[in-house]
Amino acid sequence: MSRILIIEDEEAIADLEKDYLELSGFQVDIATDGKIGLELALSDDFELVILDLMLPGVDGFEICRQVREAKNTPIIMVSAKKDDIDKIRGLGLGADDYMTKPFSPSELVARVKAHLTRYERLVSSNIRENTVVEIRGIKIDKTARRVWVNGEEKNFTSREFDLLTFLAENPNHVFTKEELFQKIWDMDSVGDIATVTVHIKKIREKIEFNSTKPQYIETIWGVGYRFKV
Repeated sequence: MSRILIIEDEEAIADLEKDYLELSGFQVDIATDGKIGLELALSDDFELVILDLMLPGVDGFEICRQVREAKNTPIIMVSAKKDDIDKIRGLGLGADDYMTKPFSPSELVARVKAHLTRYERLVSSNIRENTVVEIRGIKIDKTARRVWVNGEEKNFTSREFDLLTFLAENPNHVFTKEELFQKIWDMDSVGDIATVTVHIKKIREKIEFNSTKPQYIETIWGVGYRFKV
C-alpha cells in the first residue's frame, strides 16, 4: 500500500483529499504545519507528497526545495494562486505537478496514480544492466540515472532526466509540447503543458554552453522541440 503525505493547513481540504485517496487504497498522513510536514517528508518513507504552498511555519516552496535536494519522491503542489509565476517557480524547484484550487478530488486521485505508476517503473528499472546514451559530449546513464556534460556530472530531477533521455534517444525528431507531456508525464487531459516549457528551460541551463543559443535542444517555433545531432 503506497503511503502519501498531505501537507495542507486547511483541515477540511486535507480531510477530503485523504478520504478520496484512502478509498482508492492509499495510506495517508496529514501535516497541517509546514515545519512538521517538512520533517515528516524528510525523515519518513512516503511514495508521494501533496504540498500546499501557503503554510504556517515553512512555506511550500521551501519544503519542495529541501525535499528535492534529498529525495526523488514525486511532489504535487496545490495552491489557490493562479499566477503562472508561482507555477513556474514550483516546477523549477523540482515539483512534478501543480494543481490550482479548487479542483475535483477525483482529478487529484488520477494524478496521484499517474505519478506513482511512473515513479515505480523508474525505480524498478534500476535492476537492469546499465544502458548508456552518448551524444556530442553528453553521456546519459539510463540505469544509474546520471548525466555528464563534457565529463562534468550534472544533477537532474526525475522529470528533467526523463525528458532529456527521451529527446536524446529520438534525435532530429520534432515533438510537440502535447506529445512530450503525454510521453513523459503519462497523462492526456490532466495537467498543464506549460510544464514542458519549464523543464526544457531547466535542462538547457544544465547542458548548454549558452542556454539562449541552444546547440542541443532546439525550439522549432510553432511546432515544438527537437534534439539536434
